[in-house]
Amino acid sequence: MSTNGQNEARKIRSRLSHPVIDADGHWLEYSPVMREQFRKIAGDAAVEAYDLASSRVPNSLKMSVAERARKRVGMESFWATPSENVLDRATAMLPRLMYERLEDLGIDFCVVYPTAGLGYHRMQDTRLRRAICRAYNVFTMDQFRGLGGRIIPACIVPMYTPEEAIEELEFCVKQLGYKVPMIGGLMRRRIQALEEEHPEVSKHLEWYDVIGIDSPHDYDPVWQTCRELKLAPSFHNGARSILLRNSPSNFCYNHIGHFASGGHSVAKAIFFGGVTRRFPDLNFAFLEGGVGWACMLYADLIGHWEKRNGTAVQSTHPSKLDVATLLQYTERYGRPEMVEAVRRGEGLTVGDASELNGGVEDPDDYFRCKIEKKQDIKDLFVPRFYFGCEADDPANAWAFNTKANPMRARLNAIFSSDIGHFDVPDMTEVVPEAYELVEHGLLTDDDFRDFMFANAVRFWGEVNPDFFKGTAVEKQAADLLTGGAHVR
Repeated sequence: MSTNGQNEARKIRSRLSHPVIDADGHWLEYSPVMREQFRKIAGDAAVEAYDLASSRVPNSLKMSVAERARKRVGMESFWATPSENVLDRATAMLPRLMYERLEDLGIDFCVVYPTAGLGYHRMQDTRLRRAICRAYNVFTMDQFRGLGGRIIPACIVPMYTPEEAIEELEFCVKQLGYKVPMIGGLMRRRIQALEEEHPEVSKHLEWYDVIGIDSPHDYDPVWQTCRELKLAPSFHNGARSILLRNSPSNFCYNHIGHFASGGHSVAKAIFFGGVTRRFPDLNFAFLEGGVGWACMLYADLIGHWEKRNGTAVQSTHPSKLDVATLLQYTERYGRPEMVEAVRRGEGLTVGDASELNGGVEDPDDYFRCKIEKKQDIKDLFVPRFYFGCEADDPANAWAFNTKANPMRARLNAIFSSDIGHFDVPDMTEVVPEAYELVEHGLLTDDDFRDFMFANAVRFWGEVNPDFFKGTAVEKQAADLLTGGAHVR
């Protein structure tokens, strides 16, 4: 541990006029205890699932680079948890120690997400997936029991079907007392044509269901359940070691940008699927990918709408082409063979071919979210989406740069420490690192207040006004949500 870092974190926190909320810390589940508890909670199926999930990375690391290349297995992380800094390692493993150390870290309240459990909800086998998710949620809440004043854990919610998601959500909230759900957003599914025509091959090829659009299931009942249970869905989707992040030799190649890629895919799907239009009182968070990708997505949504909205896209309809005038230009500037081809109408998609549009329901890709003007995009995107940002990411400042964002938008960046993982070698340094953006003039004090406190309060508190009741930040959160001018 860095004594200087600890002192600096305390010093910065003492100067702030607001609390610090960590929207995404991590704990390190201790596998021998977890495995045995899983057996007691959910029986042999949970242990079988645990053993299967726990063997994936070690098995890939036992392969040579050549063998991973032959099988197209992506390089996974090795030496991925704190070792030299024993206090931080113990802090990540022991929730009560984390609770005691938060003041040294300059953090008033922390929401803790899984490490081993990050991928459990994506297991293919339904029996194993349901067992391990249930066991994990019971086990985790028991580990954090009595610490809710400063630390609460997130539950994991499988989303292969709406029914299983709703069942787990209701159990976690009503039986266990969870307030934060980690929703699955990249569901691995078999390709229907291959299953029907080449079943022996289908198990090796998958597509990723982003749940907001083009899914075989309607997930609106899940969002309705979140609304009824006063839950703000959060996604911790990764896209490591798949598709374009599948290097067999370089973990960093696979790791860089993979959370941003996962968040980008799901946020884009939720927007285009009209989810924020139909559920305007729900907030959605996309964690650990930063906010840079969100700035680009927001700008791209506006830019594409201007060119491809229902009215604009009509200007590209083949029937709008004045073939006679085109022929005149071609006769003047084209070669003889091109003149003849244009005269015959070749390649100009006239007649029946002019209706070729892939059979889409509506040529306006924005029809599900009913966009009539640019302001509608801002209204459906900016207040509803929140983005988890690690302390050392300089792109965090982009969220607050209204000069660079369309329509002067401020995106909702929320402080996400990622304590417990390899990219935080010293937990006491996360708050000082975040504060460097203020010291460098990239964030104002008010920006920093939104980043470290207010945005997190709004994310959870707008959906559940009682979210912070009984916590160390209860009064300050209540003051903010009720329009209080000053928060200490």
